[in-house]
Amino acid sequence: MLRAFIGVLGAITALVPDKIVALFETLAMANPGEGTLRAWINPTIRSEGILVAMISLLGGRPYAWMMNLTGAFGAVVLVFPGLYRKFATTFLYERPDSIEWNEQFTTGVRIIGAVYVFLAAKTYRNRRKET
Repeated sequence: MLRAFIGVLGAITALVPDKIVALFETLAMANPGEGTLRAWINPTIRSEGILVAMISLLGGRPYAWMMNLTGAFGAVVLVFPGLYRKFATTFLYERPDSIEWNEQFTTGVRIIGAVYVFLAAKTYRNRRKET
């Protein structure tokens, strides 16, 4: 069930990367629409969505590795949300200095990190039960 849900999220991300970015900016930024995204961001998000959907369909070891990576990323985001904001600003936008984050976004980032860690742990536990 979880694997199917993650696959659907990947497919949605692949189909509408611009809407995913718009939602992210609306929730995360004090000044949504102010920053200019780097040209390669939407194609990269689309590729990531396709990859997540495909790996979710495959299952097995590739899915396990993806979930381990998701958990590791979630742990970093949970513990260091400021580092995530700095990285995301530099990575995503042409002029990172023009981006202003919502203060509530720090809590949101931590919640997302905790969910990622939880999902990775749940996937790991399920794999251990199967063996």
